[in-house]
Amino acid sequence: MVEDHSDIFSKSQEFLQMLSKQKDFIQDLLKENERLRYEVAALRPRSGETDGLLRQEIELLKKRLEQLDLEKREVEAAYQRVEEENKDFAQRYVEIEDQNNNLANLYVASYQLHSTLDFQEVVHIVMEIIINLIGAEVFAIMLLDEKTNELGTIAQEGHDASKPLPTVRIGEGILGTVSKTGEPYYINQAGAGYAVDFLHPLAAIPLKIKENVIGVISINKLLVQKDAFTAVDYELFSLLAAHAATAIFSSKLYSQSERRLTTIQGFLDLLTAPPQKG
Repeated sequence: MVEDHSDIFSKSQEFLQMLSKQKDFIQDLLKENERLRYEVAALRPRSGETDGLLRQEIELLKKRLEQLDLEKREVEAAYQRVEEENKDFAQRYVEIEDQNNNLANLYVASYQLHSTLDFQEVVHIVMEIIINLIGAEVFAIMLLDEKTNELGTIAQEGHDASKPLPTVRIGEGILGTVSKTGEPYYINQAGAGYAVDFLHPLAAIPLKIKENVIGVISINKLLVQKDAFTAVDYELFSLLAAHAATAIFSSKLYSQSERRLTTIQGFLDLLTAPPQKG
């Protein structure tokens, strides 16, 4: 059953208001008792009997004052505990809202990924997701060439465009190991002296269709406003890897089949064309 965080937050606010009112009431009662104590102390007993009664009354008032002071401390302690719980609820509420927002954005992005079979358009959508949802500034998308067993870059952002990125053999280095094992790689947070290095990424996410790795997303630098990956990011990595892999693979197959169909159609047109008269 999904917890209604808005309801919990509202109830905690109501409880805090109740505690605050009770605290004010106790403060007023303590002030009144203090006033009565001074008035009793100022009275001059007219006889020994009256003096004894006054002393008894004063003792009763002192005991009541001690009891009220104890209750006050207990209420203040309870108030403090509820205030801390309220902060925790508020923090959880914000985290859940952020997570829901990211998942909603991913849903929209996934819909866009599967709304087209144009290979270049699919790659562009994947790049937009990496930038906007993950917060990457420098990254590359690589696909596996099964003939050469090498990863080649099909799209990149932030790297020097004048220098082509090197190919990576399966099993070699971080990227090659990820493509071989299918297990993602994370540093999580760059150190103070970290320099952008294509072969030593902050994160490497395998693009997998079931157990088959078809490529790798290499993230080499995050945007300025983001200094580390969060728990939500790791969920996004898993979902993105699956959706992006399927979309890229499908669009690539479609593009290849379209080219073959065009070639076959051209060949058929050539065969069925009427002979030219000499």
